[in-house]
Amino acid sequence: VQLVESGGGSVQAGGSLKLSCKASELIRSWYNMGWFRQAAGKEREAVAAVDQDGLRPKYADSVAGRFTISQDGYKSILYLEMDNLRPEDTGMYYCAADMTMNWPPQFFGFKGQGTQVTVS
Repeated sequence: VQLVESGGGSVQAGGSLKLSCKASELIRSWYNMGWFRQAAGKEREAVAAVDQDGLRPKYADSVAGRFTISQDGYKSILYLEMDNLRPEDTGMYYCAADMTMNWPPQFFGFKGQGTQVTVS
């Protein structure tokens, strides 16, 4: 599966962004989906994931209560709504998919090219 992210940008602290990830094939019932991020000079960090039916969302402690992961399984689009953004949320955000693994998303088998999020 090929994954293409969009929706990144620059925002002030406290603002919101919504990321999208379009998959090249059907994801519902086939792929666990997730988001991870990587800040400059740091290791990849899990952000959120959902199962093959787009249910049972899981979040990293650092984003719980501020980020919401969801998907339109039939359109094969994964979303990440990010509210109350902080400067420490800055980084490249990647979409990921895997048929068997469900956490952490940075180790999923398929990854997109990423979209940059900058919070100042």
